[in-house]
Amino acid sequence: MFRSNSPFRTSARSTITHHRPVTLNEHIIPSTMVKFLKVGRVAIITRGRYAGKKVVIIQPLDSGSKSHAFPHALVAGIERYPSQVTRRMSKARQAKRSKVKPFIKIINYNHLMPTRYTLELEGLKNVITNDTFKEVSQREEAKKTVKKSLEERYTTGKNRWFFTPLRLRGGKF
Repeated sequence: MFRSNSPFRTSARSTITHHRPVTLNEHIIPSTMVKFLKVGRVAIITRGRYAGKKVVIIQPLDSGSKSHAFPHALVAGIERYPSQVTRRMSKARQAKRSKVKPFIKIINYNHLMPTRYTLELEGLKNVITNDTFKEVSQREEAKKTVKKSLEERYTTGKNRWFFTPLRLRGGKF
């Protein structure tokens, strides 16, 4: 009989099950799963240059594309958040401190952490597409329209949480 030091009864025939290797196409999200990364969902980037920055999903691509063969999303986010504004400041200073520096990017779903918030940015779906990233001039034009819509949203006072940087202890955020 097989003896072990464990206080629990074990049989001599206990087998170890081995997992089969994962094939290349299995990491793509099946269509039966609930799609929570929808248009307008606010997410936080967890990896890379923009780690800790908040973004809005403009176009989710669950099955990938030819150029990016993994599930990803076209996002627009804030690279530099607006500074704090008080009533004592002049109008010119308030305007300068209310500026936003945006970015647009294609990001893998693995590097996005969705939040409970949504943000409706009308008209950005037509501005940002896969073709936008092919040419620098199109990309700059898209960034300008994103900047305009984000600053307009900020000055109206809607979605305040989106325009505040994350406050984490430690790290680079």
